[in-house]
Amino acid sequence: MALKVPKANQIQLFKEGYKLSSGLEDAVLRNIQAVNELTDLVRTSYGPNGRNKLVINHLGRLFVTSDAATIIREIEVVHPAAKLVVMASQAQEAEMGDATNMVIMFAGELLKKAENLLIMGLHPSEIIKGYELALEKTLKELETLSTWKITHPLTHASLVTALKPAIAAKQYGQEDTLSSLVADAALSVMPPNPKNFNVDNVRVVKIMGGSLAFSRVVQGMVFGREPEGDVKKVSKAKVAVFSSALDVAQTETKGTVLIKTAEEMLNFSTGEEKHMEKIFKEIADSGVKVIVAGSAVGELAMHYLNRLGIAVLKILSKFDLRRLCRVVNATPLARMGAPTPEEAGYVDIFETTEIGGDRVTVLRQLTDGDTGFDPTSSGEKTKTATIVLRGATANHLDDLERAVDDGVNVIKGLMKDPRTVPGAGATEMELAKRVDAYGSGLKGLSQHAVKKYANALEVVPRTLAENALGGAEGNEVLSRLWAKHELKGGEAFGVDVEAEEDGTLQADRHKIYDSLGAKQWALKLATEAAVSVLSVDSIIMSKPAGGPKVPQQSGNWDNDD
Repeated sequence: MALKVPKANQIQLFKEGYKLSSGLEDAVLRNIQAVNELTDLVRTSYGPNGRNKLVINHLGRLFVTSDAATIIREIEVVHPAAKLVVMASQAQEAEMGDATNMVIMFAGELLKKAENLLIMGLHPSEIIKGYELALEKTLKELETLSTWKITHPLTHASLVTALKPAIAAKQYGQEDTLSSLVADAALSVMPPNPKNFNVDNVRVVKIMGGSLAFSRVVQGMVFGREPEGDVKKVSKAKVAVFSSALDVAQTETKGTVLIKTAEEMLNFSTGEEKHMEKIFKEIADSGVKVIVAGSAVGELAMHYLNRLGIAVLKILSKFDLRRLCRVVNATPLARMGAPTPEEAGYVDIFETTEIGGDRVTVLRQLTDGDTGFDPTSSGEKTKTATIVLRGATANHLDDLERAVDDGVNVIKGLMKDPRTVPGAGATEMELAKRVDAYGSGLKGLSQHAVKKYANALEVVPRTLAENALGGAEGNEVLSRLWAKHELKGGEAFGVDVEAEEDGTLQADRHKIYDSLGAKQWALKLATEAAVSVLSVDSIIMSKPAGGPKVPQQSGNWDNDD
């Protein structure tokens, strides 16, 4: 007869208020469900025909965009598993600046396929092993699919070709204008070694009114305000940058001054005025012709600067101030006073011009071939180009800026790795075919996961087709693509979003190329995110800090009863 073991009381492992969910049903499948909800949210925004989302963030700011990076940044995702996927897409944004939507979409699709395998009884470790094998094979095959690469010397036409698909995904129909603007700006600031291309040297200034056709590239830095003083144009000038206010210093404590006569009243501020005059006289004597202030400029200071013929520009953004310091090669000063030769910068042209009825200030460095480089200025010149965007609404301008930002990041990525692969979902389709064949040749349980990975790769062409043509038509296009990829030489067939014939096209013939580097990173990060979610078997959540939420009181808050 078996001994009866007395049952111990429930052991309390965690503090009061902890939530613990574990096991397949409670943890893994619920995590997959959460990621799928996030994926479904941004999936309809993928590709040239992607729909816009109207997002209002916690500050009440309105965003109308199809840019996945902006959407997920503004919606505050709190689910821990979905957050892992969001982090992967943010890593993609930081690394390549493009293909963020693909990371979320592909990670979601991998988890959706894994759900079927888990329900069938496969262990998560088998699926993870299969996904890792499939990723290795996918990256190896991706290397062989490159059909075109940017060659040196760079030309406007080759940059436009590389940029168009990335910009068309955000602003379909306006990709010609925008890619031409971005190519112009990038070429004008391209360093002798293109690998050192800095995205910060291409700026965007948005001016309301007009249409995109009135947008143009201005060589130099453009600020959407006029100089403060009377001097509006200076050339070949020394520049002093002050991060502090140009004004009479305020005392820390309040004092009372008793003035008895009119003479005392007149003499009261004379000392301060003389001190201010001395400081600005020293600045003018050091050869400074342009002052950039990062804060307020007092009226008395303005009076002396106008008298000395020094131009003053106020820049309130610390990021713009930092960028300007790099362009003019100056050191921002936290004190009022004459800069040393090392601290002073140099600018070739400082002028005020008019763009679409708005007065703007332009600071421009001439190229080395032009005359006017100051031998006394230290360091090399940093060339900057500004794309002045015009549009009807602030939201539209913001969206145009995001498209330009993507374009500039694509150029940066291509300067590191100039190889491209056929776009329009052609590469993913070919990879799906090859990984599927590889999975069929494997033994063991991991082959199921490899084949599901191949199926998941189809999400890119399927989504492009569904967003452009609708669900039923999208499936037909996908089957036509499979048929064409089975034929010899069909590697470059992708989705035709305009669906002129049968919904397919040869991507390389239509010059639709995607950056190979961006694809590599997207596949790596999406797989890593999916594997991280699958390897979770328990979720342990502590009680949030802070006391209970105070309920809203009805009636007047001052009533005692």
